[in-house]
Amino acid sequence: MSQLIAVVLTLVAAFLFGLSSVLEQRSTKLVPDRGSVSPRLLADLARQRRWVAALGIQVTGNLLQVAALHFGALALVQPLLVCDLLFAVGIAVATGRHHHPPDRIMLAGVLCAAAGIASFLAVGRPGGGKGVVDPEAAVPLVTSLAVTLAVCLTAARWGPQRLRPVWLAIACGADFGVTAFLLKIVPDTLAQGFGDPLRQWPLYLLVVVGPLGFLLNQSAFQAGQLIAPVLAIITALDPLVSIGIARVWLDESFASSPPALAAEALSLAVMTGGIVALAHRAPQVARNGAAASHDDQRMIKYRNTIC
Repeated sequence: MSQLIAVVLTLVAAFLFGLSSVLEQRSTKLVPDRGSVSPRLLADLARQRRWVAALGIQVTGNLLQVAALHFGALALVQPLLVCDLLFAVGIAVATGRHHHPPDRIMLAGVLCAAAGIASFLAVGRPGGGKGVVDPEAAVPLVTSLAVTLAVCLTAARWGPQRLRPVWLAIACGADFGVTAFLLKIVPDTLAQGFGDPLRQWPLYLLVVVGPLGFLLNQSAFQAGQLIAPVLAIITALDPLVSIGIARVWLDESFASSPPALAAEALSLAVMTGGIVALAHRAPQVARNGAAASHDDQRMIKYRNTIC
């Protein structure tokens, strides 16, 4: 029963994350470009009513995610959150200025992503694990995340401009994966009290990593022209990082026979392939819809002229 509750809460959270992502990405296009990870970007966005509404929706999604992590394993919840991309693309296409229905490639991407998630959860059967992690785990975790963020932000700052949203999205995906891990263990850690301050390292780290990931997310949205490619990278990396952390630090169990491991790897590959296909195709569909609408407007203008 707890697994079912976790699944339902996660899917509702994924929908809210998809909706907030669309609203946030559109809001970032209405404010000045502040560069990578600039707090001034948040100050600009705070003046946008749409962004403030999106923030409230995202906070609600985060609360549902925390509740889902209480009932289910980290390796169960995070892969299901991949559905936020499916919701986001659907919402973006349906509410876009030039509505255009998804084509066969987009539908195939959606089916592959959904099938990959379902098969991974069915074969892997993630579960178990512990809720408290020793302070010694903080050192390799923080070091790995710090190195990843440093490399990505350096590349975003000094590398080719066209790759800037990619590097920011990679940094955001890694950050989100660690944030999900911290959200999983913070409630159990708080129950131990503050007699030993080191025991509360997940809370201290969450206070830093959580807002940083949010800022990286907004910067990636602003740097990218369309929501799908950026969100696809974040969506694919988040569960992959979370699954690795769940196995190494939380001792969550997976089906570990050779056939099961092969099926799990194949499922994640199919999921990632669906995300990539969706990310590549959605912008093309949007551009084609915009071009068709522009041609229609030109034809109407021409007819009005000759009449």
